[in-house]
Amino acid sequence: MALDPITAGIDLAKTVVQTIWPDKSDEEKQKLAAALAIVQGQIQTNQAEAASPNVFTSGWRPAVGWVCAAALAYQFILRPLVAWGFVLAGHQLPTMPGLDDTLWELLFGMLGLGGLRSLEKVKGVAR
Repeated sequence: MALDPITAGIDLAKTVVQTIWPDKSDEEKQKLAAALAIVQGQIQTNQAEAASPNVFTSGWRPAVGWVCAAALAYQFILRPLVAWGFVLAGHQLPTMPGLDDTLWELLFGMLGLGGLRSLEKVKGVAR
């Protein structure tokens, strides 16, 4: 029983130290939990939007995907092939407007979201 005051003092010292200098792993766990809550909220929003019978609510993601695909096809396939065709035919190359390089950022973002969808299917969460 002589160790009880010593143990209590050690526990008090640990509490003070943890209050002043919190454990990094606890902070990281809290940050991860907050990020997980945000992602889960976004997933719930996505599910509600996808289930909507209104095409303007449920169809905007596919529409953005098709616009991105069309823009990438124009920028990296159609435009160079038309220019190549004009050069081969010996004609003056018309000025064809180009698109911004931020298409890649849009595509990678959409593919990343597609990866999450695949993960949901693998986990059996999605139908």
